[in-house]
Amino acid sequence: MRSELEKLGIVHKAVELGEAEVDGITDEQYERLSAALLGSGLELIDNKRAMLIERIKGLIVEMVHYEDELPRTKNSGYISGKLHYDYTYLSNLFSEATGSTIEQFIIMHKIERVKELIIYDELNLTEIASKLNYSSVSHLSNQFKKITGLTPSFFKSLKNNRRNTLENM
Repeated sequence: MRSELEKLGIVHKAVELGEAEVDGITDEQYERLSAALLGSGLELIDNKRAMLIERIKGLIVEMVHYEDELPRTKNSGYISGKLHYDYTYLSNLFSEATGSTIEQFIIMHKIERVKELIIYDELNLTEIASKLNYSSVSHLSNQFKKITGLTPSFFKSLKNNRRNTLENM
């Protein structure tokens, strides 16, 4: 991104992974930068509220999918501490923009992570529940079924049946 900004003659304060802070750019520079980013599969977001929502989403994805274990603190405290905003403000902003709560977004990603961990077959449900801060396997199973319509055990059996079918071909 840094080289693209320099090619377009755009002065930038900071460039980090997926973000750049720039000072006053012309309409032409804006259009050229937008086109260059789209060509790379990226999107230009210049609305501070939209950027904050993307930061919330990115933080949740990082927390659920890429941390070894979820933080043992409440999600609200973790998110507000990382982003340095009041959680109520973040929650209202997120809900208004997405039509979903931050908690629902977290749950959806946790269930996707549970699916991944079941498919990898390295951890049992008790270990998965602990890793993702579920109070019990029962809580994980209830949430999993509510979101997917399947029990974790049935989901795992589907994976195993598919593997057996492929092996017998």
